[in-house]
Amino acid sequence: MGGFDYVVVGAGTAGCVVASRLAGGGARVLLLEAGGSDRRIWVKLPIGYGRTFNSPAVNWMYEAEPDAGLGGRRGFWPRGKVLGGSGSINAMVYIRGLPADFDGWRDLGNPGWGFRDVLPYFRRAEDHPTADNELQGRGGPFRITDVGADAHPLCQRFVESCRALGFPVTPDFNGPQHEGVGIYQLATRDGLRESTARAHLAPAMRGHALDLRLHAQVVRILFEGRRAVGVRYVHRAQTLEAYAARAVILCGGAINSPQLLQLSGVADRALLERLAIPVVADSPAVGRNLQDHLAVSYFYRSTVPTLNDVLLPLMGRIRVGLRYLLTRRGPLAMSVNQGGGFVKSDPSQARPNLQLYFNPISYTTAQGANRRLLNPDPFPAFLLSFNPCRPTSRGHIELRSTDPGLAPAIHPNSLATEHDIADVIAGVRLLRRIASTAPLSRFVQSEMLPGTDKQTDAQLLQDFRERGGTVFHPVGTCRMGPDPRTCVVDARLQVHGIEALRIVDASVFPTVTSGNTNAPTIMVAEKGAALIAEDAERG
Repeated sequence: MGGFDYVVVGAGTAGCVVASRLAGGGARVLLLEAGGSDRRIWVKLPIGYGRTFNSPAVNWMYEAEPDAGLGGRRGFWPRGKVLGGSGSINAMVYIRGLPADFDGWRDLGNPGWGFRDVLPYFRRAEDHPTADNELQGRGGPFRITDVGADAHPLCQRFVESCRALGFPVTPDFNGPQHEGVGIYQLATRDGLRESTARAHLAPAMRGHALDLRLHAQVVRILFEGRRAVGVRYVHRAQTLEAYAARAVILCGGAINSPQLLQLSGVADRALLERLAIPVVADSPAVGRNLQDHLAVSYFYRSTVPTLNDVLLPLMGRIRVGLRYLLTRRGPLAMSVNQGGGFVKSDPSQARPNLQLYFNPISYTTAQGANRRLLNPDPFPAFLLSFNPCRPTSRGHIELRSTDPGLAPAIHPNSLATEHDIADVIAGVRLLRRIASTAPLSRFVQSEMLPGTDKQTDAQLLQDFRERGGTVFHPVGTCRMGPDPRTCVVDARLQVHGIEALRIVDASVFPTVTSGNTNAPTIMVAEKGAALIAEDAERG
């Protein structure tokens, strides 16, 4: 199959943006997605996150290797296998990250990636209905919703308790004041999930420059020498090839992009020779530098009703269902992650090092791949959670075999540094301080998990190792930077040592951003598409 300027691999958060922007500029684009359509009720309905979390129909359902830092447990790593990718199954919190995150990218040798450089690309994507300053975007394709008026009343008690502890309160984590606590903005539009498949891709599909193939799993990049010329993919049991006149663009994310590079002979020579894969380029950084956010939840039985009392009983579900049908508002139109913030564990921190979450719901009996957030506990309860913002531990991803259908081995290497352990201990102690501070403390009947019998640093760390885990923000496995031995792409997202091969997704993050990764992935895609278009104009 020919006739395309670009072949984009992966119609996830980044791929939908890249394909739509390039096609909108007149290029002929083939977009290949291993998953199927996002036209599913539990994808569209925001509260449906609790179902898609463990649905093989829309989820790769990855499982990590035994992780010594987490007591030898194998973590569950859901990733979107559906149009819109992980942006179609995530919890929809819209957070850009802290400005210093991107200044750090620039300072690692990536010119053009400081906060002031990337801000226009955030704004280009965003449609923020209350935009009132130079930081926010209005009129872009991607809608952001302020749900503060519909947040559960206990969220305000959480905010007030944090204020009593001296933490600032912010109305907008993406506005002028990034530090503090408040109510998260969500990626929703008119009561439905907003994804880049809906916001960017759907309008682009009305034209004739973009060809989308679902259920099309790419198994290899095709090369002529050191130039990428196309891909081989499987579609409806047929093995097909597609060719790109200008470039092949990988948008598979932090797991699938390095996996495809390794399958195609762009990886560490030792790995390729062990698996008898012909070496196209010895690129030892492929699959390395894996970073993620780790979190743990503290569960509290409540003296007042929570969302448990709404989403578990039949009559409660009927009421919220009717409200949603009539108004497109209420619990069904929201994420379970309603309150939270970015705070410093102590004043010596130069910037916030902990991200907080407040959920007015609990599910103590549902963990890992079995978690179903629409089946909460049968009593009123809520949870407090946190993750360290910038972990220093690094893991890696590598092939198990040459079989493209076999998931790669994910080695998280969690809590491998004293820095990360110190942040964990500071974080869990902060959760307890918040829960024991009025006014939130007035609504706490008891701490259910981990339980007040755990008090020492050693006990709290051990509990984290036993119950903590990923919050599904893997990045960095095709790191951006100037050194081909330690990085995979340069600052223009071109793969080192290979012509006409780009990577545009969260795998290129040099370091994980301080918050949720969906918004910065959209930014990377917006900027990446602009860089690719610029290079095409230059010839």
